[in-house]
Amino acid sequence: MKLLVTGGLGFIGSNFILKILNEKQKNSVVNVDAELFGSNHQNLESVKNHENYRFVKGNITNRHLMEDLISECDAVVNFAAESFVDRSIADANPFLVSNIRGTFTILDIIKEQKKRLVQISTDEVFGSLESTTANENSKFNPSSPYAATKAAAELLINSYSVTYGSDVIITRCTNNYGPRQFTEKLIPKTILLANQNKKIPIYGNGKNIRDWIFVDDHCDAVLMALLNGRTGESYNISANNEVDNITIVQKILKIMNKSEDLIEFVEDRPGHDFRYSMNSKKISNELGWKMKTSFDEGLRKTVDWYLDNPEILNNLSSNVLNPTPWKSSN
Repeated sequence: MKLLVTGGLGFIGSNFILKILNEKQKNSVVNVDAELFGSNHQNLESVKNHENYRFVKGNITNRHLMEDLISECDAVVNFAAESFVDRSIADANPFLVSNIRGTFTILDIIKEQKKRLVQISTDEVFGSLESTTANENSKFNPSSPYAATKAAAELLINSYSVTYGSDVIITRCTNNYGPRQFTEKLIPKTILLANQNKKIPIYGNGKNIRDWIFVDDHCDAVLMALLNGRTGESYNISANNEVDNITIVQKILKIMNKSEDLIEFVEDRPGHDFRYSMNSKKISNELGWKMKTSFDEGLRKTVDWYLDNPEILNNLSSNVLNPTPWKSSN
């Protein structure tokens, strides 16, 4: 199979490409990435000369480029997205362009070319849940501009399935963590700041809850959906591992033998969802997916990876050092 992977220089996309090339030797990958915020060629340094890998710089909103690339491939896995909630609060426009217009461009092409699309979505489309757990049929209730654009993309995809019979699948995942994650996100930010003995900002009281999944387990689920998922269906991917932010930071500091005095509580983010929760019984029952990596094991692997890659420490973005990045001017 020849895959077109969009956004493959990012965190999850790069881990997926490595899995495809390292574990599925008969498959090949074309990676199209616009090299925007969060893209990093270092993520795929180990396969840049692989005979079954090709990189193309380009934006998924470029219809002519995407028509050419999709025509060469058997299926598309769309990881390309603006994904950081804080930045969507500061400026939502790039999220509308990439997450909605970009998805529409791909949809309109696969409709004509009769190719399969796997859309990578998020648990954030369901919004904050105080006590319940979302399944695939739960209502959308996005809180941030980012989540709203991902929900809009899902509605577009569903319309192409119903109206045109397009071969589309949606996967929604909980919070990912692991190697190669961009440093604006909680876990790598905590590791990198702690390593430099800098203050670690925690929004509000740190009690916001997320379900955390190791990126390799997520990539396994996406591959199963690509190969065996039913057309027109969506699949939730979760780890049943709900942890609040302050506990995660404390676990990282313990692994790194750092003092909790580094923790600094800061002004909470506007519209900050308290809890996300999904069940993944459907993908487990239908496709046989199971989580392999416990949170403590995955967290230690993640800490070790960042400490073993010191060049990452020299690439702290302004969002890592800014405790309230949604206030940044654009």
